[in-house]
Amino acid sequence: MLEHTRLSHSPDGLQAKRAVDSVANFSDLPDLLLVERTRGRDTRAFETLMRRYNRRLYRIARSILSNDEAAEEAVRAAYFRAFANLDRYEPAGKFGSWLARLAFNEALALRRHAPPATPLTIVQQSPATPAVPAEGSVDAVASRQQLEDAIDALPEVFRTVLVLRVVEDLSGVEVAVCLGLNETTVRTRLYRAQQRLKVEVARRLRAEPFNIFDVTPERCERIVTQVFGKLHSLTPVVSESR
Repeated sequence: MLEHTRLSHSPDGLQAKRAVDSVANFSDLPDLLLVERTRGRDTRAFETLMRRYNRRLYRIARSILSNDEAAEEAVRAAYFRAFANLDRYEPAGKFGSWLARLAFNEALALRRHAPPATPLTIVQQSPATPAVPAEGSVDAVASRQQLEDAIDALPEVFRTVLVLRVVEDLSGVEVAVCLGLNETTVRTRLYRAQQRLKVEVARRLRAEPFNIFDVTPERCERIVTQVFGKLHSLTPVVSESR
């Protein structure tokens, strides 16, 4: 990673490396401490933040773009922007909500600038109500796909709220902050989203532990690797491009 490469060539690299390694498990550190370490160009801390929020950011972007690759691109763009503007983050709000808002904006921008001939959003017909698979059934994957198709068929304004509130299990306040809405609007959109789903689909979505729009381990690794690959190619000071 960036920091590890730099430390290996610095006179006090060994001492600094030991200081980094003194943290037994970065995943146990709170967001604010990881943010402070990242501001000091400790990229191990930034990697921890990415792995912590990959799934949430991917689900947000996916709910807007309805396309796996485009959602991944939006997540990477959100991380680039976060790294470039980390000094602007105010601890008064949750870091996860700040990141989510960046991903939301990047997904909207990506959709807005998509060529008309190749739209990112896939228009789908409302699927039939999927049968409930037995626990451990080989049909579980297909059933999950049917649930995802049912969500994809919703209008975006309802889909994103549903994904954050029901799938990602954020509070109404957190969703409002992520999307720049008030709580009343969040509640209204959630209600309308659930009303548009078939009763059986809505029930299963709330009750069954399907990994809807989950980010795969392979996709997670690719996001982290590509983000660091681009950061390595940039100058030490990453400036905002837009």
